[in-house]
Amino acid sequence: MTRAQQTVSVLLLVSSVRYSSSAITCTKDQNKDTENHILTYNQLYLVAYLGLLPLNQTVQTEIIPVLPFWALIVFGCYLLGRLGVAIFTFNDVPEAHAELQKEIEQAKVELRQGKIDVD
Repeated sequence: MTRAQQTVSVLLLVSSVRYSSSAITCTKDQNKDTENHILTYNQLYLVAYLGLLPLNQTVQTEIIPVLPFWALIVFGCYLLGRLGVAIFTFNDVPEAHAELQKEIEQAKVELRQGKIDVD
């Protein structure tokens, strides 16, 4: 292990201790807890990317470098799926439709009173 890897390893260790202790003391704050999980995932990826974690050479050179792109694509697919489900299960609201039709008719009447042709 080189001197730079040792330094990064120690910094990761110190930062993980700092964030894990703050997560224990601030369990009621959900945003803080989510932030700590994100930092932990980033730290794990950094450890794997720098080669501090003993992995197979194929995994180290072909899989670890593309993990952020893969995560971004998976997140995009998740969002598209969630949007599709939301559109598929979208509830029709007949009351809102009737109200909107009344507002359209009211707007047409007001425009006709202002001598504007709407049809």
